[in-house]
Amino acid sequence: MSTFLWVIFPYLCLATFVVGHWWRYRYDKFGWTTRSSQLYETRLLRWGSPLFHFGILGVVVGHIGGLLIPKSWTDAIGINETMYHWAAVVGGMAAGIAAFVGMVILIYRRRTVGPVFSATTPMDKTMYFFLGLVIVLGMWNTIASSIFGLGSEAGHAFNYRENVSLWFRGIFSGNPDPEHMVGIPLGFQLHALTACFLFALWPFTRLVHVFSAPVGYITRPYIVYRSKDEREGTAVGSRAPSRGWERVQ
Repeated sequence: MSTFLWVIFPYLCLATFVVGHWWRYRYDKFGWTTRSSQLYETRLLRWGSPLFHFGILGVVVGHIGGLLIPKSWTDAIGINETMYHWAAVVGGMAAGIAAFVGMVILIYRRRTVGPVFSATTPMDKTMYFFLGLVIVLGMWNTIASSIFGLGSEAGHAFNYRENVSLWFRGIFSGNPDPEHMVGIPLGFQLHALTACFLFALWPFTRLVHVFSAPVGYITRPYIVYRSKDEREGTAVGSRAPSRGWERVQ
């Protein structure tokens, strides 16, 4: 069972993630969208969307630092275990709370605004459930192990970099060791399994828009709109039109 949970199942989810995105982009390009509902309501969206997206960004950065960067690297640059622990607790909880509050606002908006609710698909509901579960389990692990010390040695927070991080990096190096995940707190096991399942669902939800972020928008030139509409001898702008062509500044 441990081999299936911590070796076979993660690879099945990873394969579904990769192949699913290829299939979605190949055969459903018109469906590759967030199905934006901004036209239906903006007041709640104005608060929920930034909280959720910036919170998730912080969560991702925290997981990269905790799972992909070995402990020896942080030790080499002078970040001891105490410093890392408090940075992870404070930063992780802040990002998790922001993402969770933002998601609650978005779900409330989706449930109470009629047109938005009508545009909600069963896959949207499934995605929100597992995404919320992953966030809640992550915050619970931080509170339970780092603050209350549950599942760890007396007086010490559970150090997931000694087992969960090694298992996670082993997936990408082709040598995941299931023994790293056996005997760790149940909350961390559920968090990892739920996250794997969420990645398997990813290609079939609106989450695909993550890979279509408008990065070029930051550097693109301005779009200049000019009106040539004239009504009864006056321009739409603040001054009367002049004869002939005008010099472009």
